[in-house]
Amino acid sequence: MERIFTSAHNMLPEVISLYLKPKYDGLAALLRREPDAQAVLKGAPGYSSIIGMTFFYQADGGVLVVAQVQGLPKSSGSCPADVFAFHIHSGRVCAGNSEDPFAEAGPHFNPSGCPHPAHAGDLPPLFGCNGYAFLAVFTNRFTVKDVIGRTVIIHRSPDDFKTQPSGDAGAKIACGVIAAGTAKS
Repeated sequence: MERIFTSAHNMLPEVISLYLKPKYDGLAALLRREPDAQAVLKGAPGYSSIIGMTFFYQADGGVLVVAQVQGLPKSSGSCPADVFAFHIHSGRVCAGNSEDPFAEAGPHFNPSGCPHPAHAGDLPPLFGCNGYAFLAVFTNRFTVKDVIGRTVIIHRSPDDFKTQPSGDAGAKIACGVIAAGTAKS
């Protein structure tokens, strides 16, 4: 095996062992196969430039969630804070009304009745980079089977991870329904 670390790295042997033999060694290999489920994300009225995909890969011990989104709102100034809450919701359609275009997406997916931010559907936020965001997270809060038919929501604001029941994340600006296998857009 090629030597990756030098003595200059000054790392503990257990850290090096974790890097060379991680517990979930097969996660990167998941990305070389078709996802077990996916959602096509589309923006709400006023956010029609938002498009993206969220992929779900079942693995031993959890689910790898990968999201790629473009067309997100961009802040101006020297310190833009383009952070968007990202959740799985319990509803099964991306529909609503003039006040909330995705009202029927329902509340956060929370089959165990946990307080926020311990809902099964609570995911890390998307960090915008000139309107683009990429996220990969491994979670054991749900299985792919649990979320098929549910919705994925992007909110306009960051999740504060404390306000009940949904983190004061603001308006729902994009939505997609999670479909089994490779969805056709």
